[in-house]
Amino acid sequence: MTTGLPSQTQVIELLGDEFARAGYEIEDVVIDARTRPPRITVIADGDKALDLDTIATLSHSASALLDELDDIGDRYVLEVSSPGVDRPLTTEKHFRRARGRKVDVVLADGTRLTGRVGETGGGAVALVVRAGRDYGLRRIPLADIAKAVVQVEFSPPAQAELDLAGQADRTEAGA
Repeated sequence: MTTGLPSQTQVIELLGDEFARAGYEIEDVVIDARTRPPRITVIADGDKALDLDTIATLSHSASALLDELDDIGDRYVLEVSSPGVDRPLTTEKHFRRARGRKVDVVLADGTRLTGRVGETGGGAVALVVRAGRDYGLRRIPLADIAKAVVQVEFSPPAQAELDLAGQADRTEAGA
């Protein structure tokens, strides 16, 4: 029995250009034919945050494109979302998009550190880390990072930390 649902590759090919025009790229597509109705989840990311208005616009255009497929019919649920804070940072692009965010990092040698993501480029990331009572920049090659995950913060960061991360325009009130 065929599900009538498109493959992951078909969804990416069908929606990729539409998402790119909006400034986002499709990071993953999850198709779950076991649920009723079936669910198609599109995970998108970009250099700017994926807000609710953008999600609604992308969902509408994605749904219209998917509805044009012959076999899919209208019996599916489409969900467009961002990767979420628990997604590991694995590429230079991920670190660039996380600039200004606090991250937990495990280095290849087992060393653990927490810092705020600064400038990323040339295969390395600058982390703003505590240096005694002050903050300092530590440049870490991406190849030396075994694992990195964004931390959820409940209080605004210090302005000195944001300045070093290159986020000086992000005030404590607007953080």
